[in-house]
Amino acid sequence: MKKSLKEIENILAQEIATILSVDPSTVIKDVPLHEMGVDSLSFVELLVFIEKTFNIKLMESGLTREDFRTIHSLASSISYTGYRL
Repeated sequence: MKKSLKEIENILAQEIATILSVDPSTVIKDVPLHEMGVDSLSFVELLVFIEKTFNIKLMESGLTREDFRTIHSLASSISYTGYRL
């Protein structure tokens, strides 16, 4: 079942909080991921989570670097891909 943009944002924010070991309330959806502390290792963890959770093959998805700028932009792009749960 397809989730709303807000639901996708919340799922991503929760996972980023888990990856970064921070309180989910400190994760702001319009702050660039690198400013939140997402480094190359945590980025890979996030990619694996996205592939598994949203059933998206990232290499075939057409998502670009700009799509991964913020949680909001990433959620919008995931929603647009028409993922399947």
